[in-house]
Amino acid sequence: MRFGLCCLFKKEKVPFRTTTAKALLTLNRSEQLLKLSGICHDNARNLLRAVHVCHELGIGAFRIMSPLFPRMTHPEVGYGLSELPDGDTIRQLLGATRIFARQHDLRLSFHPDQFVVLSSPHPAVLASSIRELEYQAYLAEAVGADVINIHAGGVYGDKLVALEGFCQVFSDLPEVIRTRLTLENDDQSYNVRDLLPICARLSIPLVYDVHHHRCNPDGLSVEEATRLAGETWQMAGREQYCHLSSPRAGWGGADPKPHADYIDLADVPTCWKGRTMTVDIEAKAKELAVVTLMTELKRGGSK
Repeated sequence: MRFGLCCLFKKEKVPFRTTTAKALLTLNRSEQLLKLSGICHDNARNLLRAVHVCHELGIGAFRIMSPLFPRMTHPEVGYGLSELPDGDTIRQLLGATRIFARQHDLRLSFHPDQFVVLSSPHPAVLASSIRELEYQAYLAEAVGADVINIHAGGVYGDKLVALEGFCQVFSDLPEVIRTRLTLENDDQSYNVRDLLPICARLSIPLVYDVHHHRCNPDGLSVEEATRLAGETWQMAGREQYCHLSSPRAGWGGADPKPHADYIDLADVPTCWKGRTMTVDIEAKAKELAVVTLMTELKRGGSK
């Protein structure tokens, strides 16, 4: 297994900057682009630093934060790299990240925010979602990321109708998005069993989140779900991707959904041991949690 870090660091000095549309709208266009250029340059530089740090720590995958280039798709303050004074340098930094990740077999991915919903019946939501996916596909192409992972979205009163809408939208997406898009089971609406037929129909790999599966069971065992999800990756000729986290209050707590700071070894599925796969660690302690888990597993502590 290779283990992945999600977006941010807890201890390592690898910061990422952001801004709001409200703040940008107080500036004229030239001032907006100058400010955005500085932010995007710093973030691109620190993305390169992030993959270096992951490699140094023995972390084999990194999930890139969605707003790496903040407000890029915003209808009022959106922009392209060609408009930014530092655009050429930013492209070079993205290219350097791609080269380093490829040289060191470090897998990169994206996980758009929850507002990206391809099953929505609302045209405005769909348009916004597609714009965001186009932006992330552009970044994914630039840095060599092979996964843009999303949830199926809302049920809207009828799962089958909602998933059919998803299928129709997916078919019209640009290839640069379709070839990277993956679906993840969630902890409330769509379980593994719900998504497997759609994944088979559209040839979309299923990112198996074992924590979500435990919160939102479907009759499949963890071993069965791992195997079936793995088959969707095998059909695509790619390495399986999974998510792992532990409940903050424990499985006996009032709400098992919020993530803990670290991973409880008891939550690592036995059937994952020795399996070729990428596992993103969704834990509040970030790189500290990933390194701690890897150390504990090397000591043979997994159950």
